[in-house]
Amino acid sequence: MLTCPSCSHENPDEQKFCGDCGIKLEAAPVREERKNITALFCDLVGFTARSERADPEDVQAVLRSYHGAARREIERFSGTIEKFIGDAVVAVWGAPVTHEDDPERAVRAALRILEAIDELNDSEDLAIAVRIGINSGEAVVALEASPERGEGFVTGDVVNTASRLQGVAQEGAIVVGEATYRATTGLFEYETLDPVRLKGKAEPVSLWRPTAARARYATEFERTRTPFVGREEDIAALQLSFTRCLKESSVQLVTIVGEPGVGKSRLLGEFFGWVDDRPEVVTWRQGRCLPYGDGITFWALGEIVKAQAGILDSDSPEAAGGKLDQVLQALLEDRAERIWLRAQLATLVGAKTDQVATEREESFTAWRRFLEALASPGPLIMVVEDLHWADEAMLAFVEHLAEWARGVPLLLACSGRPELYDRRPGGGGGIRNAVTIELSPLSGEDTARLVAALLEQPVLPAEVQEALLERSGGNPLYVEEFVKMLLDRGLLERRGKVLSLAADQDLPPPETVQALIAARLDTLSPERKTLLQDAAVIGRVFWSGAVAEMSGRDDGPVREDLHELAKKELIRASRTSSAEGQMEYAFWHALVREVCYSQIPRAVRAGKHRAAAAWIERTTGERIGDVAELLAYHYGEALELSRAAGTPDDPELIDAAVRSLVLAGDRAMFLDVGRAEVLLQRALQIAPADHPERVPALLRSSDAARERGRSAEALHFAEEAA
Repeated sequence: MLTCPSCSHENPDEQKFCGDCGIKLEAAPVREERKNITALFCDLVGFTARSERADPEDVQAVLRSYHGAARREIERFSGTIEKFIGDAVVAVWGAPVTHEDDPERAVRAALRILEAIDELNDSEDLAIAVRIGINSGEAVVALEASPERGEGFVTGDVVNTASRLQGVAQEGAIVVGEATYRATTGLFEYETLDPVRLKGKAEPVSLWRPTAARARYATEFERTRTPFVGREEDIAALQLSFTRCLKESSVQLVTIVGEPGVGKSRLLGEFFGWVDDRPEVVTWRQGRCLPYGDGITFWALGEIVKAQAGILDSDSPEAAGGKLDQVLQALLEDRAERIWLRAQLATLVGAKTDQVATEREESFTAWRRFLEALASPGPLIMVVEDLHWADEAMLAFVEHLAEWARGVPLLLACSGRPELYDRRPGGGGGIRNAVTIELSPLSGEDTARLVAALLEQPVLPAEVQEALLERSGGNPLYVEEFVKMLLDRGLLERRGKVLSLAADQDLPPPETVQALIAARLDTLSPERKTLLQDAAVIGRVFWSGAVAEMSGRDDGPVREDLHELAKKELIRASRTSSAEGQMEYAFWHALVREVCYSQIPRAVRAGKHRAAAAWIERTTGERIGDVAELLAYHYGEALELSRAAGTPDDPELIDAAVRSLVLAGDRAMFLDVGRAEVLLQRALQIAPADHPERVPALLRSSDAARERGRSAEALHFAEEAA
């Protein structure tokens, strides 16, 4: 439907003029992004043949039940139904919004669909079965499409391959492709299947069958072999808070904040080891806030209570209630208080209860009383991870506990990402005994130590160390994932006793890292995300005026948005600027810039490069020669991307690219003749035979060849110029 910009009347897409006010209608440009998605294709087995012999109303009833069950499980894990095709269901994760664990969500949804089908067969006396294919990969996503209206919004081979994987799955089974398997191998039990040939694939495709989910949440941190570097002051702050907790018999709130992968969980893990080695008997309980699922409001608190009572997810409501009774009997002598607490705790652990809904304040008081009782015999450390995913009610309980718990040694340690500041601007400010630990990226020296330890090689070749330092940006998780990728894909060669990068190897970001970054970007408003994408086109370093002009917005609001992006540790402001009157910024990590850049479709990216070049050209004025190579890069990229997108050549763009390449080559002649030759050769490749800049390019190429001692080649260029 086309919405009239004048009267807001909705008109059919094919209509040229508004049926209400008569104004000419134009379709709004479609907002598209390139994204890594996970596609799920689920199909009923043998249903088409059975439908031919069945009554149409019976067929409709079965499909309605099947579609409803599949939709519930898919949406439980935040998937989007792309379409229903007869008895097939197509769903995607990562579109329109990316989550860092999209492949995991898809596999969990698939396992739940199999369970839901069994439940349907039992409850409705059906005899249906499904098979499911899951695949992860890149696609183009139409961000404003409406799947509920039947509008397709994902385009790419990733969906077709998921369909073909479904076709080779056994009845009642799931099959996943390699990218999905790599992203989830530690989370599920997998059976390796024989490779198969799929239509459209040149080589046999490797397949895996997930059979069950592994236990995800533990009650303590596992020890790790990865060295703990660069966090001495941070762990000392945690230890000091625990010491105060013991000395004062008081509650201490510690909030650990940092970007994904910077080491929040690792810091808590090292702290757990330190606590475990102490002589005191310490109760350690932890829970994690979930980003998806039903009934997750107080999930983290529920995990803590279940861990204390020994309640398993497989326990019946009666068994859970019995275990809860036992732990309350051990903690509290007063029978009336036990009855009151049980009524308030039962829903957290899935126990049977006759309790009706109560006021939130009463629940908070009861839960706090339970934790105080738990901390009364000896210190309690309560860890709440991923607090940035908690809803307002859980945040309110954390603050209630920190403010009102009294007379017991209770350390409340929370971790979260910088997004937490959007919801708790004070970061615990105003709460007594509250400390915030902000984790910064590792220094270059500490990152080098981490890389050397992971590769088990104390001295690294300069190119390996430099590549990993630059790509990881001091983020320990990024370091580990890059090293794992290098080893798994054979991108490192051992020459004698020394490891080195294999020749001509680029370092693409590992899928796990790319998913983390893409998920963070999708938490931004469309305006701020577009600003980052515009900035990514300019480069690792960019200016407020450039992104303001590219986005068509005023400089003031753009600076405010950039300031908010800096608070989220996606970009950082420079203390000085190389452009007069401009705020200069840089991406926090090179990988953030790469992911932003890769999400822009080629045709749109071409236009942004052209706009960036126009801004640079306009602001430099007479000093255009100083930025000639930068202009050559932007105009050259705009031309290449336009051609790759199938856009007809624009003579003005060709002219700008050739002109800037020749100017850049001319400047480089005095600094680096080899670089000058590269630029001039590129100009000659682009310039038509009658282009006015072709002769200067040939003459400069002749000079460069003569300078390098290639007389015959110099003569050839000179003759062509003549």
